[in-house]
Amino acid sequence: MTEMSPSERATIHELLDADRKQTTARVAMLRSDLDEITSSSALTGADDEHDPEGSSTAFERAHAQSLLDQALNHLGELDEAVERLRDGSYGICVKCGNRIPVERLLILPAARTCVLCAPRRR
Repeated sequence: MTEMSPSERATIHELLDADRKQTTARVAMLRSDLDEITSSSALTGADDEHDPEGSSTAFERAHAQSLLDQALNHLGELDEAVERLRDGSYGICVKCGNRIPVERLLILPAARTCVLCAPRRR
């Protein structure tokens, strides 16, 4: 496997920037949603546990928080990828040390592992 060309590096950088902008907007939207859910449940003064609608309110809040946590985690992964681009370690598998194919990086720009070392999803 060869090293990335300057044009491939530029493309990857653009992909990371675009994904970061999109994820930052998603974080802002999710924070707003979570604030809205929290404030609307505070306005009703209802006790989630004893309110017939409480379980759905609690679920909505937990779901929004989970989505926000995922988006913040992804934002961190993107920032780490940009840092790896800067320090020259981008495109190197953190587990085996082999180069990650450019094709994989174009699909998953924040990838830290090659396909062989990537965790399997069931």
